[in-house]
Amino acid sequence: MSKLKGLLLTQGMHGMISQAEGLAKALDLDFIHEKIELNNFWKFLPPKITPVKNFVFKNKIEQYYNIVISCGRKSVIPSIYLKKKYKSKIINIHIQDPKVSLNNFDFVIAPEHDRLNGKNVLSTKGSIHYLTKDELILSQNYLKTKLNPNKKIVSFIIGGPNKYYSFDDSIVEDIFTRVKKNFIQRNYQAIIIPSMRTPKKIIEKAKSFFDNNQIIIPNIDKKAYLSSLQLADHIVITCDSTSMISEAALTGKPIYVARIPTKKKDQRFQDFFNLFMSLNIVKNLDVSVEDWNYQKLDETKRVSSYIKEKIKKYDFS
Repeated sequence: MSKLKGLLLTQGMHGMISQAEGLAKALDLDFIHEKIELNNFWKFLPPKITPVKNFVFKNKIEQYYNIVISCGRKSVIPSIYLKKKYKSKIINIHIQDPKVSLNNFDFVIAPEHDRLNGKNVLSTKGSIHYLTKDELILSQNYLKTKLNPNKKIVSFIIGGPNKYYSFDDSIVEDIFTRVKKNFIQRNYQAIIIPSMRTPKKIIEKAKSFFDNNQIIIPNIDKKAYLSSLQLADHIVITCDSTSMISEAALTGKPIYVARIPTKKKDQRFQDFFNLFMSLNIVKNLDVSVEDWNYQKLDETKRVSSYIKEKIKKYDFS
């Protein structure tokens, strides 16, 4: 039996791509990724007051796909448009809260901290993602030869500014200092990994702040990211990215969250942190270093297994 054809619709951000591709791979789809661009002033309007018409988006989606997976605000209207066009001949799945009627989708996948309820809603603990245990193991040797075998490893993953958190110089300095005191001064070697949102000035600051024995990855490098997660004894992640924290939870390794003062109310983030603390996955980065265990989190596999069973009942002809 040939694979089902999948179309992924996102805004092109790492977290969205990770979630959409992760689900597509877990569903074993033959998929392509379409970065959605909206026309004119439609990009400024929320989906709930945007017409479901193809003139809203620039993308020309003419080929038929069995399954459409969308993630992010801009992808909502294209997904609904395709569902209205093909009706029961396609399945459309939206990841995150679409901010429109949930009935526009066959499935909606959202983390528990979004507090969505509906017969077609699949709630997850944190975000789904593209990482797999096999992929982590295969990437292990990418950085291994650069490491000191006599030291423990801390993987320090840095996010970047968003509407909730700023990365002022004083804040960055404080986080760097805590990583240095808690780990490097306790005979750890650090692997420092930037994300797509990490400003260049923070990477440059890391180069001047940490000594030459630490491994600083200067650019986006997926293999380095995966390798660092697999090699780490402990993981530190800045609090701005629930997606990267969810990805790291696949390892079962202790995760410290570097908290940052908020610019505005961040209740969804707080709900996420409270959930992951209750599951014994994360602790706040403070002055101690502990070892602890938890059940590895693989929500992508759990959700995809459920959807696979449901898909068997569909007739795509």
